[in-house]
Amino acid sequence: MASEHENLPVDSRTRLYAVIGDPIAHSLSPVMHNAAFRRIGHNGVYVAFRVTDLPGAVAGIRALNLHGCSVTIPHKVAIMGLLDHVDPLARQIGAVNTIVNDAGRLYGFNSDSPGAMAALLEKTPVAHRRVAVVGAGGAARALAHGVTAYGGRLTIVNRSDDRGRRLAGELDCDFCPLADFSGVGYDILVNTTPVGMTPHTDRMPVAHACLRPGMTVMDIVYHPLETRLLKAAREAGCTVVDGVAMFVHQGACQLERWTGKKAPVQLMKKTVLEALRKKV
Repeated sequence: MASEHENLPVDSRTRLYAVIGDPIAHSLSPVMHNAAFRRIGHNGVYVAFRVTDLPGAVAGIRALNLHGCSVTIPHKVAIMGLLDHVDPLARQIGAVNTIVNDAGRLYGFNSDSPGAMAALLEKTPVAHRRVAVVGAGGAARALAHGVTAYGGRLTIVNRSDDRGRRLAGELDCDFCPLADFSGVGYDILVNTTPVGMTPHTDRMPVAHACLRPGMTVMDIVYHPLETRLLKAAREAGCTVVDGVAMFVHQGACQLERWTGKKAPVQLMKKTVLEALRKKV
């Protein structure tokens, strides 16, 4: 249904928002947030910037007065040291994916953790389940924090021994090198790496043999909607959780922080799914 706000003009009062990361061409954040802005009548425009110079980008956010930013791979951890204030939850997680610019002061938050857990809990309980989180970056930190908060028994699985052991040590949980991971005994597997993301859709973060019937497998990659991992998991008799649910939930948290208005979650999900279908 069309909204009375669908054709808001872009003018001198329009607030600018962006997602920063590398790579960024695949991002559907602009189409999702711009549709939501129009629906709620917010005079804002959201764009995507490929960023390799993170300090320069943060200076640009300040200089150009961007009202808010999403932060994605590979900047979620490094961005923390460039902000004026980091929310205690984001500090505990050790990653920021949301920036609010309040009169030139940059505040960092994390919406990945609540977004991811909302998506996972729709399909499975987490308490007392053995959960393998693949990866050791910002998204892995967010998932790991959520799993621990909900009472899951966490193991970090990572290709790099040093990074994986360091994160597991911070979280006081188990570590398993990716090369040694078999999937045996695990109830939930979550991929937080970009492995399998467009354009490298033929890749999987774990071997087929690691996927066990009855396991719940979540992939935070949302482009493509059904990654090779999720396809293999479905064929192996697993319950699957695609990346769109997390993507939309975390985006809704961002939008509400930026605008103070309730996010149109169903519209955001519909917009993302339609955009993904067009890309197939």
